[in-house]
Amino acid sequence: MKKNKTMIVAFLAPAVIMFAIIFIYPIIRTVAMSFFKIEGVTDAVSKWQFSGLANYIKLFNTQLFRISMWNIFRIWLFGGIIVMGLALLFAAILTSGIRFKSGFRAIIYMPNVVSAVALATMWLQYAFSPKFGLFKSIGDLLHWKWLSKFQWLDPSHLFLALLVAYCFGMVGYHMLIFASGIERIGTEYFEAATLDGANRIQQFRYITLPLLKGVTKTNITMWSVSSAGFFLWSQLFSMVVSNTQTITPVVYMYQNIFGAGNSMTERNSGIGAAVGVLLSVCVVVIFIVCDKIFKDDDIEF
Repeated sequence: MKKNKTMIVAFLAPAVIMFAIIFIYPIIRTVAMSFFKIEGVTDAVSKWQFSGLANYIKLFNTQLFRISMWNIFRIWLFGGIIVMGLALLFAAILTSGIRFKSGFRAIIYMPNVVSAVALATMWLQYAFSPKFGLFKSIGDLLHWKWLSKFQWLDPSHLFLALLVAYCFGMVGYHMLIFASGIERIGTEYFEAATLDGANRIQQFRYITLPLLKGVTKTNITMWSVSSAGFFLWSQLFSMVVSNTQTITPVVYMYQNIFGAGNSMTERNSGIGAAVGVLLSVCVVVIFIVCDKIFKDDDIEF
């Protein structure tokens, strides 16, 4: 028995040590840094100046940070509704037995394969262009002046353009998760419902949706994590540094840690760490709420 325990410890120890170094230590260090004023992220602990809750108080008193939180909330909420709705719709269609579903699935998922930089460039240069963009061409073709004259890249409309482009790129990923959940549901449920006279819409409402609770929870959690780390798209759509229409908490954190942006007068990695802690808390809260709302079903399928 002792030899078995020794072998177990010997095999588990490297993995546990690596996990502690890669995950546990950075978490503890980040939380600790959020209570100090630190100029450089790599500064020795002896150079840290304890400030207590000053970093958090400063964050909530800073208008730019509040704007960034409002932007990310809108991306999470409105973008989440759009992405989850379209992803579920496409997943339901592709798992309904239509022809060429593999080809359609590949087309819908394709934006996830393309680099985000290339995808954003495509939207900025070829879709939102006020001179020869896709939306302008569609507006001219259909004689919709409101669409052909709509200035997507105007500062007042930039957030909408960002949201449309980002949602387009994320639908395919979440569609695959929904589709995998639908394909796991046994056909006997649908066969029994058909014998009882239920149509496709009723089957989707009373069978498919209730059995997708776990998958929906996973999708919302993954969407929340990606929204919390929203950085690259914000930078690509920012026409100027610290654009209030597109700035997000991660961009604000980057500016504080590395001193980028014309709104930062000094570097303070402690504030950047505080932003990271707040975002992590938000994701954990969302996960707990989803876990309470979308309880796993007892039915095995």
